Amino acid sequence: MSNVPNAPVRLKDIARDLNVSVMTVSKVVRGCADVGAETRSRVLARIKELNYQPNWVARSLAARRTFMIGLIVPDLMHSFFAEIAKGVSTTIRPLGYDVVICNSEEDCAVESSEVDRLLARQVDGLILASAQPPSSMDVFSRIEARNVPYVLVDRRFVAASAPYVGADDEAIGRLATKHLIERGCRRIAHIAGPPLTTGLGRLKGYREALASAGLTVPDSYIVNATDDASGYEAARRLLTVDPRPDGIFGYNDPTAAGAMKAILEAGIGIPQSIKVIGVGNVHYSDLLRVPLSTIDQSSASIGQQAAEILVKAIGSKRRRPPRTVIIPPTLVVRESTGR
Repeated sequence: MSNVPNAPVRLKDIARDLNVSVMTVSKVVRGCADVGAETRSRVLARIKELNYQPNWVARSLAARRTFMIGLIVPDLMHSFFAEIAKGVSTTIRPLGYDVVICNSEEDCAVESSEVDRLLARQVDGLILASAQPPSSMDVFSRIEARNVPYVLVDRRFVAASAPYVGADDEAIGRLATKHLIERGCRRIAHIAGPPLTTGLGRLKGYREALASAGLTVPDSYIVNATDDASGYEAARRLLTVDPRPDGIFGYNDPTAAGAMKAILEAGIGIPQSIKVIGVGNVHYSDLLRVPLSTIDQSSASIGQQAAEILVKAIGSKRRRPPRTVIIPPTLVVRESTGR
């Protein structure tokens, strides 16, 4: 070890103590997987013993990276996006990266500002669940002009030159609606989401499933909402429609949960008189007064795969064609549609 009193511990000091290479110690610090378990254990024990603290500034200068990535989601209070953030964080952290998480509040102007802020901080890459209008490319063009890799999650923008990880929203709409049909519903309403790829795709799948079953619905059966409060109001409107719907497909779990509150307040039985299904399989779905049937989108897996794609892009010396990863939706049946 260095003879200088209180001298900072260096990687080469740890390597010399354990008779391993500096590269091996560096890989352990960065969380790389290609180090044997016994060697990793010895290195980690010595790091803890010496209270080694990596010099991130020196590391960033040497690698010409900040080892930070930005994650922008529209609503961190929604557990779907919180699970995506968790998937990103647990994947990125062992690789030596930090995650800066921003909440756009489903506001495209706020999102644009956060993108500029992250680019100014010279993040190595971005992951976005974008709130931009489907035809808008301004934010993505600015990212691409800086040559910063980015990955889109949940919301697709076909014109953007970026990988995408998410679910097939048309398949989600078909699966949810078909389930209600199979449960005997014939007057199926839809609480539709915002005019983004998620909302539009699920609406299209809903219409396709109805058409395949030879069912038609009046325009009054389709109302818009985004959260539990607006879902509650949407359901109150649907309960005034004649004939009253016997099934409701909510754009997401919060809208479906709000709808169930309105239905139960009106003294109407779930699932006896109206069956309800949502999307997202959020953490409280099975804790509601009537546990909510839903479509699971594997949100943590979306975050994990997006992070893996981004890290590969950051480490690549050449740009590769954008990759699309579609995660199949899974039906989760609970009491709101009948066991």
